[in-house]
Amino acid sequence: MNRFLLWLSGIIILLSSCQKADYQRITDNPELYRITEKKLNDIILENNFPPVIASRNYAYANIAAYEVISAQDPKKFRSLAGQIRHLTATPKPAPGVEIDYPFASLLAFCYVGNAVTFPEGSMDEYVDALKKKAKDGGMPSDVFEHSVNYSDVVAKHIMKWSKTDHYAQTRSANKYTVTKKEGRWVPTPPMYSQALEPHWGEIRPLILDSASQVAPPPPPLFDMKDINSQFYKDVLDVKSIGTNLTKEQKYIADFWDDNAFKLNVVGHATFGTKKFSPGGHWMNIAGIASETCKADFSSTVCAYAETSIALFDAFINCWYFKYKYNLVRPETVITKYLDPDWKTYIQTPSFPEYVSGHAVISAAAAEILTDQFGDNFAYRDTSETEFGIAPRSFKSFSEAAMEAGISRVYGGIHFKNSCIVGTEEGKQVGQLVLNRLHMKIKLHEK
Repeated sequence: MNRFLLWLSGIIILLSSCQKADYQRITDNPELYRITEKKLNDIILENNFPPVIASRNYAYANIAAYEVISAQDPKKFRSLAGQIRHLTATPKPAPGVEIDYPFASLLAFCYVGNAVTFPEGSMDEYVDALKKKAKDGGMPSDVFEHSVNYSDVVAKHIMKWSKTDHYAQTRSANKYTVTKKEGRWVPTPPMYSQALEPHWGEIRPLILDSASQVAPPPPPLFDMKDINSQFYKDVLDVKSIGTNLTKEQKYIADFWDDNAFKLNVVGHATFGTKKFSPGGHWMNIAGIASETCKADFSSTVCAYAETSIALFDAFINCWYFKYKYNLVRPETVITKYLDPDWKTYIQTPSFPEYVSGHAVISAAAAEILTDQFGDNFAYRDTSETEFGIAPRSFKSFSEAAMEAGISRVYGGIHFKNSCIVGTEEGKQVGQLVLNRLHMKIKLHEK
């Protein structure tokens, strides 16, 4: 049994020791949802899903869970149908049927999580454990059956809708063409991988009208002949910072590295290491915030769902402009024109430079979490502890987002302008999500 099932078992034993027959104390526990979210996060990590695809996995799984919760309490939580693009009304449960909605929410999450990840059935063992604990906790057989059936109905509805987002078509789209044109992105060492998801900007957003709705200004023109050009100055800035990194700057770069797959080269040997993707890191932060403020089950699901929606749209928006401008990475320019031996502190990812994806998605997520949990929300981010990196404390989500953006300059993989512009772009995406998405129903709306 893996560590998630052991963790789950420990919590269930603790809760059920107070009242063994009270299955609702087991299922209606926000910690159980956080554990389930972490399970999907680890499957994504273990199977090396790239950041943009990971954001799709998080979004659809959390939307399924949220739609179950909104069916439980429609006076408090508004369905996403009609709010996010092309999602039709989610089927309602039959009148008079008793359902354990938190349990159904967990199962719907797992159903969709299983469907959008691989290998097939990655969450099966975990789902079996959830079902066993519900039964062992005393859930009546009819409630169990109704809950499972309703979770399947909602999950299938979400899966059918998800298949119209143009993802399947991008699997067979043309690959990125590498050219020798100066200033255009080319693969970087040590993997020299082909461009990652060059057609992601064609995926259907959930809230944005189009992938290009929030448009950053064009980047400075490539110019390494004029030492007074803005581009030349930006290159020198990255080189200088990267050459003179402080211990704190290295810590920040490592903390926000979030490289889903890093290729390590030691002599003639190579091996890969994995971490959360940037989106996975922010999903983890959503869980930390939920736990810190002791949010209940439904509010926890809502926070995860809205954050995942913002991340999904932010990635689509960012990727559209990455491949529109196809800007070269600092590493390529510095080693060609200034210093062939210069090295980045963290590994350069395999897609164009402008704008910084980490800056965009971090700022978007921070806008949602600030709205959910409040401004100046102090928290301790322990997301990287399992990767050997010490926790880091923040006074607010916006402070964390700003640091996530600048971390890419410390890592040597982005120009500072890309991170500043990306942070503003992400804020605008996040605000659009907040302005258009109405999930929690306020008292005056009832």
